[in-house]
Amino acid sequence: MQRETLRIRLEDGREIEVTRVRDPRARRIRLSVSERGARLTLPLRASLKAGDAFLHEHRGWLAAQLADHGDARPLDRAATTGLPLREACCPVRWETGRYSHAQLRDDGTIVFAAPAQAGPDALRRALREFYEAQARADIARWMPAYLAGLPRPPSRVRLKVMSSQWGSLAPDGTLTLDLALVLGRSSAFEYVLVHELCHLIHADHSRAFWREVETRCPDWREARDYFREHGRRLKGELHALLTG
Repeated sequence: MQRETLRIRLEDGREIEVTRVRDPRARRIRLSVSERGARLTLPLRASLKAGDAFLHEHRGWLAAQLADHGDARPLDRAATTGLPLREACCPVRWETGRYSHAQLRDDGTIVFAAPAQAGPDALRRALREFYEAQARADIARWMPAYLAGLPRPPSRVRLKVMSSQWGSLAPDGTLTLDLALVLGRSSAFEYVLVHELCHLIHADHSRAFWREVETRCPDWREARDYFREHGRRLKGELHALLTG
């Protein structure tokens, strides 16, 4: 696939970047928005002029979709004064340290220490390690309450950045959860954990599976609605913070 970056001015005056991709599998011009940004897909036979016209025509839709993803900003030692965690924006205090790391204090402040010469990659790695540690602490607190009713525990738990899913369970029992979960509501995070654990009982999404979920998480519908409303924003925030 051929790809390039172009800039477009939205109706509110903002300029944004759009990735233009020529895809031989595409049958029509398509505009989409994900945590990675805006993307304009063109079939091989579509002209650049037609693509530009389509993009201009849908500027209003594009602005609305970007608003749904939130005002995600990259991690910046000079500009980042707060970081998302468990549906809150925690104040950040930057300090000079021997190595890059972040810690959550009892007052809710995130102390981010790093050498003066630490680059963006080192800071992003430290932030990812911080989020993974926070997520694992939540999982360790919740998991014991659900293991008794399972045929077996998961073989291991992985945290990763997922583009669309919130979790999955592999045939070997590996449970994978989206790292963005720790940015949002804790009850919604716990629901995803319960959902995937219930797949150890039923591999499908049958009525029997949902009965198992309902027994363990009666408020699962509220969590589902939360992700529908805020899911894209959470994924967008994490992507911006960890990739710049």
